[in-house]
Amino acid sequence: MEQHLKLSDSNRTLFSNPSSHRRFIGRLLYLTITRPDILYTVNILSQFMHQPCQPHMDVAHCLLRYLKWIVSQGIFLLATSDLRLSALCNSDWACCPMTRRSISDYCILLGFAPIPSKTKEQTTVPCSSAEVEY
Repeated sequence: MEQHLKLSDSNRTLFSNPSSHRRFIGRLLYLTITRPDILYTVNILSQFMHQPCQPHMDVAHCLLRYLKWIVSQGIFLLATSDLRLSALCNSDWACCPMTRRSISDYCILLGFAPIPSKTKEQTTVPCSSAEVEY
């Protein structure tokens, strides 16, 4: 997904048959189990499943092109790697243009391979970036 792209559902022409878009996003959600690199984009796209528009489908097609291009890469656990457990987390303050809520994500690594990861919109609207991180 482009770095500063903000998707919304206002003032756009809706698809006449959104079920194909929903099936496509459902397949991408299943794919996030083994491809944590697409987790953020799929999370954003799944927020617009009720009223998909052309910009949402454009981002989904861009994601599909990315997956075709990077098909040979995946999660590898080498026998000689150091199996140290580490965790990373991040937050983005008020990045949702519709609700002004922040998005938090985390990833747990075993060696250099990500095992579980999650992206979630926070339930409250924070007043500062320090409150988002807390």
